[in-house]
Amino acid sequence: MRALARLARAEWGALAVTVRTALAERRGRAIPLTIGAVCLTALLQFVQNQSWGFGFVQNIGAVRAEEPLWPALLRTPLSLFVPALDLPVWGALAQILVVFGIAEICLGWWRTLVVAYVATLAGTLYARVCLTLDPESLFGLPATDAQVVDTGPSAAVVGLAVFVCWRYRAYTTAGVVIASMVIEVALKGNLAGKEHLAAIAAVLVLCGISALRHRRAVRTRAG
Repeated sequence: MRALARLARAEWGALAVTVRTALAERRGRAIPLTIGAVCLTALLQFVQNQSWGFGFVQNIGAVRAEEPLWPALLRTPLSLFVPALDLPVWGALAQILVVFGIAEICLGWWRTLVVAYVATLAGTLYARVCLTLDPESLFGLPATDAQVVDTGPSAAVVGLAVFVCWRYRAYTTAGVVIASMVIEVALKGNLAGKEHLAAIAAVLVLCGISALRHRRAVRTRAG
């Protein structure tokens, strides 16, 4: 048990202290973006469940690979907060509250938005590009995936989880997240799982860019 406790402290100690301190000192004021995102997601879920609101939510926040690129790009930011129709809304709300909350505390609200949007955009563009490839190839997608409604925070959540783990050197947790997404694709092979891998790839590029910027900053200060 002591060995496990030491491993847990080494993996999550700095992250836990950061989150606990922020919540103890500022409470809800530490995560305004997250609270707003949870409220927006709940509101969109309520509206799309109404007979008068379903079409409206689909028109402003649903993305399909078969649609023209620019309308899809305009809808992509809001698509993060439109719960997927085939999943329970409480799952989306829990993901946003926990992962967005931790990310907002650890990264700040604007970095959280940037990483979340890059991850979601990577998944959206992946579907659009890979539909042009042979469906039997490694990255190819069947033509039916062009009509799949692509909404929900899952790609952003996966991307944020990996980025925060990298930033706080929780490399084992990041590896578990990535491995679980690979297993999902291996077992299901669905569009969502493949988009999650695309989101992870994009976030790893962000990690590399951030690491390079940090090294240059250190060298500049040393010089």
